[in-house]
Amino acid sequence: AFIAETVRAGIKAVGVGQMEGARANGLTYWQTMRYIILPQAFKLVIPPLGNQFINLIKNSSVLAFVAGFDLMYQGDVIASASFETINTYLVVGVFYLILTLPLSYYMRYLEKKLA
Repeated sequence: AFIAETVRAGIKAVGVGQMEGARANGLTYWQTMRYIILPQAFKLVIPPLGNQFINLIKNSSVLAFVAGFDLMYQGDVIASASFETINTYLVVGVFYLILTLPLSYYMRYLEKKLA
């Protein structure tokens, strides 16, 4: 629902004049959306969507109750078996960084490229 709302807000953020101008030039509704509105909305939506995807990865540890394999769940299992809690959670934290940092850098790259 958050992603749908983000995309909707991006489309609404594009000025109404863009739609009117495209329609005045003879483009259909779908052509206007494809060639005029959505490319502009995509530029506006990239930062919030990137944040949503990064938060999804970070919050995946909340799903440890539902899913069997989760980084934090596995970290808990290893820490309780080996009594190496600090080292285990440091490794789990590094894994989360490995998952989220490339995505953050890619989102920054897309923002700069499309801005």
